[in-house]
Amino acid sequence: MKIEGVIFDWAGTTVDYGCFAPVRAFMEIFREYGIEVTMEETRKPMGMLKWDHIKTMLSMPRISQAWAEKHGRAWTDADVDEMHNKFSSQLMGILHEYAQVKPHVQKAVEELKSRGIKVGSTTGYTDEMMSIVVPKAAENGYSPDFWISPNSVGNMGRPYPYMVFENMRQLKLQHVHQVMKVGDTISDIREGVNAGNISVGVLEGSSEMGLTQEEYQALPADQKSELLHKLTRKYKEAGADYVILNMSQLCPLIDELEKNNNQ
Repeated sequence: MKIEGVIFDWAGTTVDYGCFAPVRAFMEIFREYGIEVTMEETRKPMGMLKWDHIKTMLSMPRISQAWAEKHGRAWTDADVDEMHNKFSSQLMGILHEYAQVKPHVQKAVEELKSRGIKVGSTTGYTDEMMSIVVPKAAENGYSPDFWISPNSVGNMGRPYPYMVFENMRQLKLQHVHQVMKVGDTISDIREGVNAGNISVGVLEGSSEMGLTQEEYQALPADQKSELLHKLTRKYKEAGADYVILNMSQLCPLIDELEKNNNQ
């Protein structure tokens, strides 16, 4: 077996260490509506289409109750629409600050391309948001062969597999089981599983970890080990086939898979 393509997520996987741009915007929007949300609540739906993300947060019992107490009524889809519009505007204003390429990504992508492996990507961002992220990431050294947002698949984003399938169509990849989907959220893992891909979770700089590079590096060894073990288990429970520490382990993983399947 030979890996034909690797399809990456964006924020938290290839750019924006810790996936902080959307988190910052989500928390600000809920604050604007009088509700203080936690980092954990904000990150739980990460990777979904942003409208779905807001609705999922509003559906959480604590947040739903807080909304009712603050506004004297239950939230509606019209509220989701309004919050999403404000969220999009907020995020558009800060995205350019969060397109730094994560460590080891550029080298891994160069290695993939040198092997003839196609490099695709999916995202929970909209086309409008990606119009900022894509060129900024290119300036910073990262350019996949193809990208797509939920806008191009009828807004049926993760965990639906349709963005993956469109990557495969555009990149002329034939076999779902010879394509690797790499991401940093549970939604990413489920997207890969639902597409029939080899689903891979990345630990360092992930949304699931939710730490800056400085915070992560400052952790004592025992805390770091415990955190990595916890996140690995979480990815595996979501269906991940493999979990890597960072992108320096991606090509060695591919080598191992191809070797084992050719014996």
